[in-house]
Amino acid sequence: MKGLTSKEEEVMGFFWEKGPLFVKQMLDFYEEPKPHFNTLSTIVRGLEEKEYLSHETFGNTYQYFAVISEEDYHKGTLKNVINKYYNNSYLGAVSSLIQEEDISLEELKRLIEEVEKAHKK
Repeated sequence: MKGLTSKEEEVMGFFWEKGPLFVKQMLDFYEEPKPHFNTLSTIVRGLEEKEYLSHETFGNTYQYFAVISEEDYHKGTLKNVINKYYNNSYLGAVSSLIQEEDISLEELKRLIEEVEKAHKK
């Protein structure tokens, strides 16, 4: 799964939240100064090239829709971060959170309980 820029993530958020959209409709979701139609169109086409979006043709315009769910995107992003920064070690990622005190003892206990429940299934 190819990574997304912050602008691409923002645009994908509209599709995940609203469903299928025409580029022109997306302009309504922005505050002033609104991005130019061509700018949004370029981002959307790039997302289609990355296989995050597809389209249906209506006359001479396209209605785009997400082909990757938000949940799948987040899972893929997490895997990429763990692979890139923790040498593909989930233990390394959790150890880092513990060392930086970004995860409490209670949260860690809950995590262990969830892992144990998942392995019992």
